[in-house]
Amino acid sequence: MQIILNENVENLGFKDDLVKVKNGYGRNYLIPQGKAVLATTSAKKVLAENLKQKAFKEKKIIDDAKALGEKLMALVVKIPSKVGSGDKLFGSVSAADLVRSFVAQGHEIEKNAIAVPGKTIKRLGSYEAKIRLHREVSIQFPFEIIPEKK
Repeated sequence: MQIILNENVENLGFKDDLVKVKNGYGRNYLIPQGKAVLATTSAKKVLAENLKQKAFKEKKIIDDAKALGEKLMALVVKIPSKVGSGDKLFGSVSAADLVRSFVAQGHEIEKNAIAVPGKTIKRLGSYEAKIRLHREVSIQFPFEIIPEKK
């Protein structure tokens, strides 16, 4: 079954993509949730017209995403965390913690746009998270987990 996505769906596609999915997934989940519409002939024509209109706006959006990526790469993020024996953390560090440090430095990034290795980190050290700023723009963002000062 072919559908047109109304919003970004993780591991499937981005808004306005024409994708092929299994009938049950489309009929029972994506369409009732409002995440997609059936790709009929008329829906495809409307999509083509919308994409034509968005084409020149898209360049500005991509340029803005690249500029944001450059600003983020200039940041140094060190996330303090409570540490137990050795270098193990009490709890874990996830994408939500990265979002909090970005907000503290004045940048608004969605949590689901950040992919932390292994979803959570449970040890001190330096790591890289993949941040997807746009469908065509993603960056590898280095950050460090340090022990919390007492």
